[in-house]
Amino acid sequence: MQTHHFAAFGLAVSIGALSIVASTAAQTSIISLHAATVTAAQTSALSTGDTPAITTPTVAAQSVDMPLTSVLSGEELTPLFNGKNLSGWVNVNTSPTTWSVKNGEIFCTGVPTGVLRTEKSYRNFILELEWMHENPKGNAGLFIWSDPLTAKGQPFTRSIEVQIMLGEEMREGDKLMYTSQGDIFSIHGATMKPDRPHPAGWARCLPSENRTKGAGEWNHYRVTAIDGTIKLAINGKEVSGAFDVNPREGFICLESEGTPVHFRNIRIQELPAGEPLAPDAKCLQDEGFRSIFTGSLQGWTEQTGLAGHWKVEDWKLTYDGRGETLWSVNKYADFELMIDWRWSGSSHKAKVPVVRKDGTTPVGADGKQETVEIDEFGDSGIYLRGNDKSQVNIWSWPVGSGEVYGYRTDPSQSAQVRAGVTPSENADAPPGKWNRMKIKMQGERLTVVLNGKTVLNNARLPGVPVDGPIALQHHGAPIEFANIYLRELPAPKVSE
Repeated sequence: MQTHHFAAFGLAVSIGALSIVASTAAQTSIISLHAATVTAAQTSALSTGDTPAITTPTVAAQSVDMPLTSVLSGEELTPLFNGKNLSGWVNVNTSPTTWSVKNGEIFCTGVPTGVLRTEKSYRNFILELEWMHENPKGNAGLFIWSDPLTAKGQPFTRSIEVQIMLGEEMREGDKLMYTSQGDIFSIHGATMKPDRPHPAGWARCLPSENRTKGAGEWNHYRVTAIDGTIKLAINGKEVSGAFDVNPREGFICLESEGTPVHFRNIRIQELPAGEPLAPDAKCLQDEGFRSIFTGSLQGWTEQTGLAGHWKVEDWKLTYDGRGETLWSVNKYADFELMIDWRWSGSSHKAKVPVVRKDGTTPVGADGKQETVEIDEFGDSGIYLRGNDKSQVNIWSWPVGSGEVYGYRTDPSQSAQVRAGVTPSENADAPPGKWNRMKIKMQGERLTVVLNGKTVLNNARLPGVPVDGPIALQHHGAPIEFANIYLRELPAPKVSE
């Protein structure tokens, strides 16, 4: 154990004073860690004049394998799952049938890949749960300090994953790279340092011993997460941990990853927060985005006779370029849409018009538009409010994705409008890489952010319909979409 884990509370705690009642040195180590947490939390609360949120634990001498639930009295841990329904949880990006509740358990089919998260974010806490895989080779996970939505081009969130897996391990030569016994590792932009160095230098802590029971048996996890440190105890004994974790405040997620898994007895105890965190040490906020693509084409319509070209492949929506535009069933007025996309086909040489930043296309001495030769990967776009004219383009033209071609090329529009719907820069990722596009449509104003760069800022679309469905455009090119989230917005205030 590292002393800086306790220093986060600004306390010097005597290990001898925390060793309560223990029958072995190993048991003493386990209890001391959690007793230190309790004592520090009480002292912190008393120093601020608050009532301590944690009472002194009562621990009887037991074997080293005692369940750590006994370290704190049962009243300390509050149910995070009520045993009846998924109240308090958010299905981030999976099917409505992926997660269900039966016999006091959360059951996950494992399909599609994705996550279920808490409505609330947490900073310092003790979390306990039990899990059981049905298959000898099962895969799932527990995410700690997670963002509310999935990372770009991924079915998972930026977070620290506590592995929930059976029957898998990987070696490279004599080096053990990962196990099925409670690895802890960072994913999709989160960072950490493992308690023990990984053989290949990965940001991954391999467990100190094998504690996991097999298929059809329940396993108990106890996770202690305090100011950037994480400790995992499996079936009563600590086996892995991490420190210097970032972010260190966020949501808790259960992971769906291909095989059926059961969860039960999910309980949490929140601990004092300590010093305020810097913004980059917190997860992203829940802004109310919800998925409108949930592992099936439910909620979307294809043209009769041309079905089958849009296909669901686990967490992705793929298109072969030979069908027709895909439309949402629901209509939307003012909204913000977040969507990931990437080109999946091959390129060909093509000449396309040169587009200036003001939206105009220069003409040569011969009276023809100037062109430039490019590697053309395709053409697609997002129709807004049921209208192909108010289409946010996706293509490989040098002007960049995000422009509104129907308005830019309309000679009846003012120069200001045409310039406004022309991207300020080309922010596209290289072909084959994932892009994330955020489209805000409010009133007749449009803002487009591509890969974190604002390429259209409050552009005006005169005469745009007041509402309508969203569409993913067919334009003859293979393309993939994923992570389609939407939040509806209030209508803009009319200035007097």
